Amino acid sequence: MRLITHNMLSCNIKGVTNGFPLRIEAGNVIEKEVDFNPDFIRHMFAKLEWKALVEGARSMGYAELPEDSPDAAVLESDESFLKKLHHALLELHLEEGALVCPKTGRKFPVNKGIPNMLLHEDEV
Repeated sequence: MRLITHNMLSCNIKGVTNGFPLRIEAGNVIEKEVDFNPDFIRHMFAKLEWKALVEGARSMGYAELPEDSPDAAVLESDESFLKKLHHALLELHLEEGALVCPKTGRKFPVNKGIPNMLLHEDEV
């Protein structure tokens, strides 16, 4: 599972009003090279929840992103930043581990890079 996916997932257990962001418990993280596309990264930047991305990246062992969200000028002028963001979003893969609901502590397993977000019958 890539961090770009993690940034869009939330816990949908009945009664949970704010199940975002899911905390990552990393078991196995791998890197897969992906062609760099700065226009795609610039486009996706506006859609990201920055704090969740930084926390997710750090939990997967990647600490190259700044704590605070950079302003739009950085996107146009700093290719080094875009490459770091590209690496975090698209090249880091959580192969094994879990996503944990921030409210209930429920763990959603990640196996072979696929998060299992199915709810139990009593959680629907």
